[in-house]
Amino acid sequence: MTKKIYSTVLAATAVAAVAAVAVPAQSQAATLRMHTFIPPVANPAKTFLIPWAKKIEKDSAGALKIQPFWAMQLGGRAPQLLDQVRDGVVDIVWTLPGFTPGRMPRVEPFELPFVHKDALSTTLALQDYGTKHLGPDLKGYKPLLIHAHAGFLFQTKKPITKMSDIKGMKLRAASRGGVWLLNALGATGIGLPLPQIPSALSKGVIDGVTLPYEIAPAVKTPDLVSHFSDLAGEQPRLGTNVFTFLMNENSYNKLPKNLQAVIDKNAGGNIAEMAGKNWDAIEAPGLAVVKSKKKNQFHTIPADEVAKMKAAAQPVFERWFAEMKKINVDGPALLSDARDMIAKHSK
Repeated sequence: MTKKIYSTVLAATAVAAVAAVAVPAQSQAATLRMHTFIPPVANPAKTFLIPWAKKIEKDSAGALKIQPFWAMQLGGRAPQLLDQVRDGVVDIVWTLPGFTPGRMPRVEPFELPFVHKDALSTTLALQDYGTKHLGPDLKGYKPLLIHAHAGFLFQTKKPITKMSDIKGMKLRAASRGGVWLLNALGATGIGLPLPQIPSALSKGVIDGVTLPYEIAPAVKTPDLVSHFSDLAGEQPRLGTNVFTFLMNENSYNKLPKNLQAVIDKNAGGNIAEMAGKNWDAIEAPGLAVVKSKKKNQFHTIPADEVAKMKAAAQPVFERWFAEMKKINVDGPALLSDARDMIAKHSK
């Protein structure tokens, strides 16, 4: 993060910082600043982040408070959230490592094409996987949860009913794996953080996006595109994105033990099942908003076309393996573990 952005954020939060985790332990009270890129009306905020914050306050008998800052209120851009929490500018963030390609490379097997099945099995798998593999990527952070959404589908201005329809389209993805997939399918993949989507669609910078339904209302795709295409078969989505709910390690360490226990009770494996079920469930209200617009049309790409897409996507895996080799990481082994762990939790 640049010095200019740091100074802006620090100035905006100076008053809050005085009341934050620097409070002496004997006071048994703390306020944690939580920063994210989504607005409070978005489904993940309403169904997860806000209830989580209330649960923390309740479980601590009011001693621990979460002060939320939505839609990058404290300054900076969405890709800088990982730096903001690691460097202590804020205490907690909810964000996608995919906004900063290569920043947390070991989470990326879950974002490769057609690996994901559903939010629950992938989120549970990520808990096992994180313990085994994510230590280097999470250095300097206190992980609260690593999870996935229900999976992304095509949301476009023109219909996609077969692979050839994708050719020449400019489509947005959230991670480098998603961009590589779109390129492999014949589109021009463009990596954009979520807040930039409405403007990019309105100005014709992109022709569509890959997103789940749950976030569609927050970025106005029900109004800005007209076609929604998922896949035939047991795996109806192209893939997923990994989300990180992270706390600054020093902010956690400064808390008295009783408040650390409250955080631990509401983190990791203790909330993974709830979060996975939540992200599967919030597809329905998002889809309801999309269906409420009479202009919108829904398509299922048939099995034979899905097979073509899977074949076309194979170079994405080789490209990712090559990237991992550059940093001395065994990509195939990570992918194998990710698939095995998802299969374990899908039973």
